[in-house]
Amino acid sequence: MRGFFVLFLIFPLLELFLLIRVGSSIGALTTLLLVLASGVIGILCIRLAGLTTALNVRQRMAQGEVPTGEMLNGFLLAMGGVLLFVPGFISDTLGLICLLPMTRQWVGQRVSLHMAQGAARSQQFYAQSTSYTEREQPSSIRQSQTIEGEFERKDP
Repeated sequence: MRGFFVLFLIFPLLELFLLIRVGSSIGALTTLLLVLASGVIGILCIRLAGLTTALNVRQRMAQGEVPTGEMLNGFLLAMGGVLLFVPGFISDTLGLICLLPMTRQWVGQRVSLHMAQGAARSQQFYAQSTSYTEREQPSSIRQSQTIEGEFERKDP
């Protein structure tokens, strides 16, 4: 919850403060041109990486698989483009971190490690919950859940 507070309240205020400071130092027109240029570069990065990469990463994660390096690389490129598109110099810096090959590789390793740990935790939870439900059910129910029979419909 605290992260959302920082994201939605403090971050835009920091971006605005930095835009005003840079604008007063280099001029409003130059600042505006920098923001517009970063937005255009961001759109090009998004088109280059493609939104399908982000959807493929989401699909793989939903299946409980760790995305391959190529998919994660494309996702980071798209995320860098989105961050460049957002007006402001802090988001532009974060976007450039996602775009540079060395930092993208480092971020990709950290993200894939985090995802692998999360998948291991969910598999462990699933294994524990299924073994718990099997212990709770009587053996007669565990053996067969199918009830066979016949019926006859009598309409008036």
